[in-house]
Amino acid sequence: MTLILVLLAVLFVAYTNGANDNFKGVATLFGSGTTDYKRALGWGTVTTLAGSITALFLSEQLVKTFTGAGLVPDTLVGSPRFVGAVALGTASTVFLATQLSYPISTTHALTGSLIGAGLVMGGTVHFDVLGSKFFLPLLVSPLLGTALISILYPLLRRLRLLLRVGRESCVLVEEQWVSASGTPGGAASVAVAVQQERYLGTVLAIPAQQALDAAHYLSAGAVSFARGLNDTPKIVALLMAAQVLSLRSGVALVGGVMAVGAILSARRVAEKMGKGITEMNNGQGFAANLVTSVLVLGASRFGVPVSTTHVSCGALFGLGAVTGQVRWKVVASIVLAWVITLPVATVLSSAVAFVLTR
Repeated sequence: MTLILVLLAVLFVAYTNGANDNFKGVATLFGSGTTDYKRALGWGTVTTLAGSITALFLSEQLVKTFTGAGLVPDTLVGSPRFVGAVALGTASTVFLATQLSYPISTTHALTGSLIGAGLVMGGTVHFDVLGSKFFLPLLVSPLLGTALISILYPLLRRLRLLLRVGRESCVLVEEQWVSASGTPGGAASVAVAVQQERYLGTVLAIPAQQALDAAHYLSAGAVSFARGLNDTPKIVALLMAAQVLSLRSGVALVGGVMAVGAILSARRVAEKMGKGITEMNNGQGFAANLVTSVLVLGASRFGVPVSTTHVSCGALFGLGAVTGQVRWKVVASIVLAWVITLPVATVLSSAVAFVLTR
């Protein structure tokens, strides 16, 4: 019975992770108007699932890191109660953030939960390990994202000009449904003018807009793939520590539940990331995705627990700063959510651990 409860708690983590994280790789497809919400979500979910499956072959280091080995006393690492407290603390934190539409880091929430449950159940946490393996990568990753996009975007813009690829704005009229009292079904159709930019010219004999859209989709898929590759092992590590499922079964189950969480509950975070941080065209969105995919894939290759959330948001922050379209109040609220994620997760997992030990 205990192991079943641990399994359900870990699957709750997978669900909330999918809801909060799955759209992050494709947010620029949606935000730039390259495609609509449903198509962006579908592409992000499929490519995330592909990354989850690939994690079967490349996940040993991340699985070991997030069992808590070296961070908390060895006697806790395989304890179902410890794993349950960590899972419930993490899932509750990410669920709360999702309901409030804030894109936060599951990695950060997991780290805070390991600390909280470790302190209550083991009485100690090795903070030297915490700094080198967890805090440093989480602190550096958004700064790297911001710095790289600040360098890369001007270079890509210069390349576009060298290739003599022009840009024009056009206005499209779209039909949207809005709530309206006194109408059948409570909704009415209205015409909304939407401004879009298109690229003119050719690149290697391919129309520039077509080439850019393809590259944008590929970069978004790469980010989502990298996220599945990087995040799935962190959640599976909890199942492995409690010896609930094998690595193969755990990856398959966690990947599937992450996809369900995205399909059912991703909309709020999607609006915040795609539309709230900064305005962008599809060329700018492509640049941000390129930076994010390179950083997260590189981190996954070397077992470094970076947050896809921090990297992707950092790239969008930098992009908005370069183009002068960033919404600083939104950025400040997201950064504040990042700051309080770890202590909130620590408190929640501590509370669960206290109950379980009593």
